[in-house]
Amino acid sequence: MSVDENVRLVPTQLAALAAGVSEATIRKWASRGKLTRYGTTGRALYDLTELLDLLAEGESGGRPVDP
Repeated sequence: MSVDENVRLVPTQLAALAAGVSEATIRKWASRGKLTRYGTTGRALYDLTELLDLLAEGESGGRPVDP
């Protein structure tokens, strides 16, 4: 799978922070096909734009993390 050079990939921790959800939620969305997982075994990366689009569509279904 090739990645477009305009894609901004972030690790799980930053994806969770940007979305206001837990890292487990990011992994769950990826396993359910809501979010594409890039990277290698042990180093998951997620497209920040795809994540923000998912949140804008309101289809995440996740609960926000307590501050």
